[in-house]
Amino acid sequence: MKRTETPSNGTTFILLGFSDLSLTSQISLFTFFLLSYLLSLVGNGLIILAVNLSPRLHSPMYFFLKVLSFVELVTITSTVPKALHSFFSGGRSISFIGCAFQFFVFIAAAACECAILTVMAFDRYMAICRPLRYTSVMTVSFCYRVTLYISVLAFGNAVIECFLIYSLPYCGSHVISHFFCDIPPMMSIACANTFTVELYQLVISASFTILPVLLICSYTRILTSIFLLHSAESRHKALVTCSSHLFSVTIFFGTAMFVHLRFDNPFSPYEDRMVALSYCVIIPTINPLIYSLKNQEMKDAIRKLHLRMTLH
Repeated sequence: MKRTETPSNGTTFILLGFSDLSLTSQISLFTFFLLSYLLSLVGNGLIILAVNLSPRLHSPMYFFLKVLSFVELVTITSTVPKALHSFFSGGRSISFIGCAFQFFVFIAAAACECAILTVMAFDRYMAICRPLRYTSVMTVSFCYRVTLYISVLAFGNAVIECFLIYSLPYCGSHVISHFFCDIPPMMSIACANTFTVELYQLVISASFTILPVLLICSYTRILTSIFLLHSAESRHKALVTCSSHLFSVTIFFGTAMFVHLRFDNPFSPYEDRMVALSYCVIIPTINPLIYSLKNQEMKDAIRKLHLRMTLH
């Protein structure tokens, strides 16, 4: 008869990570994780500081960009340090509390990012398609209220998902074939019917991905309005801002739907881990580049911030 364990504070899981790969591959991945984490810390940190310290960037668009950068820092910090520790020391065990906390933080941050990207699309829609109403709608109080609502919604969902996942009984060795405590690998080691969890996950994933994508489809109206602008400079500035956001949205929502909106699990654990790299490591690393390289106001603010830090 199969032995069944109910998770408790004393339960220990084993994060397999990439320990099944060759030593050369592990060294390459360790370097990639480390450099990505450092670049993400620097890039997102600079955006947050630049927006806070530059009066020219005190607008709703940059406010939400600052919030997005903070969420990206939370996302990558919830997963990468533990993976780096596993690469460096070989310590792959994680306590029940540690696994649940990592899961909770990651799920909350992912939900926040979905909502923030959607609000950023709404901000661009109002600025380009409804410019006369922009200042009356996108007020400071509106920005703070929306951020508060998003946080409450994301944390509430994370509490529910955490309860559903970590109230399941687990069997055997508790080996998680992943580099962090994500939903699919956690359900794969559960020795109970996970239909309820899978159904809730499908509904919530659809809510946080398909609905925002439909809202972001308003970009067709935005792009039409951009090409109707009389000033070439205004068209260029609007296109740069919108193209950066669309590129970020495509990567994030594309990988999220690819991973979580599946009715079966046709991919191997190795393939799941490699796909997870995109939204756990790559996106938080490249987003600061996407939003700053072509944005002249952001580049000027970062340059002034660098000069200020150098002089002091």
